[in-house]
Amino acid sequence: MRSPFNTTTRGFTGSTILLVTLLVTGGGLAAWKSASIRSANAAAAHQPEPIESITAAVAEQRSYRPTTTSIGTVLALNSITLRNELPGTVRQVMLVPGQIVEPGTVLVGLDVSVEAADLEAQTAQADLATTTLARLERLRQADAASQEEVDQARAARDVAVAQIARTRAIVARKTIRAPFRARVGLADIHPGQYLNEGTELTTLQGVDAAAHVDFTVAQVVAAQLRAGESVAVFAASDPNPIEARIVALDARVDPVTRNALVRARISRRAPAPGASVRVEVPVGPATPVVAIPVSALRKGPGGDHVFVVEPDSTGHTRVHEQPVQSGSMVGDEVFILSGLTPGQRVATSGSFKLREAVLVAVAGDSLR
Repeated sequence: MRSPFNTTTRGFTGSTILLVTLLVTGGGLAAWKSASIRSANAAAAHQPEPIESITAAVAEQRSYRPTTTSIGTVLALNSITLRNELPGTVRQVMLVPGQIVEPGTVLVGLDVSVEAADLEAQTAQADLATTTLARLERLRQADAASQEEVDQARAARDVAVAQIARTRAIVARKTIRAPFRARVGLADIHPGQYLNEGTELTTLQGVDAAAHVDFTVAQVVAAQLRAGESVAVFAASDPNPIEARIVALDARVDPVTRNALVRARISRRAPAPGASVRVEVPVGPATPVVAIPVSALRKGPGGDHVFVVEPDSTGHTRVHEQPVQSGSMVGDEVFILSGLTPGQRVATSGSFKLREAVLVAVAGDSLR
C-alpha cells in the first residue's frame, strides 16, 4: 500500500526540477543575449560614423523689395484706326495686311477727277486774275486806272489762289497716306467701292522697338509709385523679365475698383501690341535679405528650414537644422527674410537626406 506522503514528495520534486530547468535555460538565454548585445556594441564602436556627401553654398546678401502682380496690356507708341475724312469712290487700294509701310506711303486713293477739273479751271482763273492785276498796276502808274480797280483786281487774284489751295487740300485729303512707320492691319476695301465719310479702312500699329504697357494697381500701391521707377514685364512667350519704366500715373482713381491706371514704357523686346502681360510692381522700400540656392531650402511640418554646414569641436564638418522665413524666388535663388546671416554655408545638393548633427563631406562650394 502506497503512502500519500511519498506521492506528494515525488510531485514536489518533479516541479522543483522543472522550475530549476526553466531558470537555468532562461539564465543561459539572457547571458547569451547580453553577450550578443555587448559584442554588437563593441563592433559598432569600432565602425566609422556614417558620412553624407553634399555640396554647399554661401549665403549672400541681396537687396529685396516686395512686389505685387498686375495684368497689363501692351500698346504701340503710335496706333490708329485709319478712316477717310471725305466721302468718295475708291480708285486705288494699297492696303496689304501685315505689310510695313513708311510715312507718306499712299494706302487708299479716292476718285479726284472732279477736283482735278476744278483745279484746272481755278488755275486758269488765277492766271487771268494775275494778268489783270499787273495790267491795272501799270495803268495806275500812268493815272489811267483808279486805286479801287487795282484793289479789286488784287482781291480777285487772291481769291483765285485760295480756291486753288482749297481744291489741292481736298485732293490731298482724298489721298490717304501712312502718317508714320507702321504695320498694316486687316482691310476689306476694294476699287470702285463707295465710302461714306468716316468709314473704317484698317488699323495701323507702329513698329517701333519700344511700346507702352498699361496696368492697374491698388490706390495704396499707386501712392508709392513714381515716374522713372522700374517694373518687370513678363510675356507669355518669354519667361525672362522685360524691364519697363513708369512714365505716367493716372490723375484719378477708379471709384468702383479703387485702382489707379499706370503706364510704363518698354524700351526694347516689346511684345506685340494688344498682348496681355504680367507686370511685377515694387511695393514699399527695399530691405536687405539673404539669398541662397532654391535647392538649399527644405520644407517640413515645422516650417521652412535649411541645414547650416559648420565644423564641430573636433574639427569634423556637421550640419545643423536652422528654421528660416523664406520670401520670393528669383531665378534659381530664394530670398531668406530671417533666420540666416550672410556668409553662412548651407547644404544644397543632397540636403534632402540630412538630419540634425549628421557628419557630412562637402564635395564643393557653389559661390555666386
